[in-house]
Amino acid sequence: MIANERAADPRGALPSSAQSGDLPTHAKGAVIALEGVTKSYGSFRALHDITTHIPPGVTGLLGPNGAGKSTLIKILLGLLKATTGKASVLGHDVWNDNMKIRELVGYMPEDDCYLPSLSGVECVQFAARLNRFPAIESLRRAHEILDFCGAGQERYRPVETYSTGMRQKLKFAQALVHDPPLLILDEPTSGLDPDERESMLNRIKLLHASHGKSIVICTHILPDVQQVSNHVVILAAGRVSVANSMAELSRPASPALHLRVAGPPDRMIAALSERQIEAQAGPLGSIVVMGDSEDSIREVWRTAAQHGIAIRSLGPARNSMETIFLEAVRGAAGGGSDANS
Repeated sequence: MIANERAADPRGALPSSAQSGDLPTHAKGAVIALEGVTKSYGSFRALHDITTHIPPGVTGLLGPNGAGKSTLIKILLGLLKATTGKASVLGHDVWNDNMKIRELVGYMPEDDCYLPSLSGVECVQFAARLNRFPAIESLRRAHEILDFCGAGQERYRPVETYSTGMRQKLKFAQALVHDPPLLILDEPTSGLDPDERESMLNRIKLLHASHGKSIVICTHILPDVQQVSNHVVILAAGRVSVANSMAELSRPASPALHLRVAGPPDRMIAALSERQIEAQAGPLGSIVVMGDSEDSIREVWRTAAQHGIAIRSLGPARNSMETIFLEAVRGAAGGGSDANS
């Protein structure tokens, strides 16, 4: 029997002030705030003086293997103590209030986490019981969350018979069952087919847009981050290389348009060049047109009409997540300083 079962409202209230008073002013209101966080294992330093904050919303946490992402997550969850520095999650100090933090955070690990011989719904019910829900309410919430995650009758099968995609849904449901205000998802779309991957990303967007949850996504699938995130933190060699909004990072150095046409792009590029409009081939058959003014847009449409070229899409150009990531990692390898928001 689990003691101290929750009452009708099982969610922990978001703290109004809590432990964040001694953190930097720019971190007030952040769901996660770190100041000077360092972690060393003997002579090896996994994290170097991490100072940054993560605002409410959906944040992509990126970095190459060995960058320190797993170490940082363990510190935020209170599973590992930093060597130096201060950190808070939802206003609670990670050193002194880690049990409260675990109550307010839903964590989806990269590795499988289930008890063999249990069914899927029993695993999710067990996660709710660990969060002090009464038995009947735990079962009700387990079914409700599995419905949201797209699980059907397979919820009654033993979890060891599940496919990789179904295990991802199960882990997601376990992280969400206690209705936490903050989710930390480690590789949430790994192993999913294209349709299930799109469904997972839509659920993540819905949880933020309609339910007000903040979400940190740790993943190697960069397009996923660009699709759902409004903030990005990139770690490289244990340091923060980038911490900025997605809108700011995606904005190219020079204004430009991203154009796709039916057929080969060379004909449209040549036609634009004849009108003294600078254009060049982009990735995957696209065209990058320099300038994004209304005049530039009108000229693109006129050019296409005069040459009988069908435009499939036209919009502002954005830096790809791959470009952002590679520049951040190369900058760190070249000895660049930490870039914190």
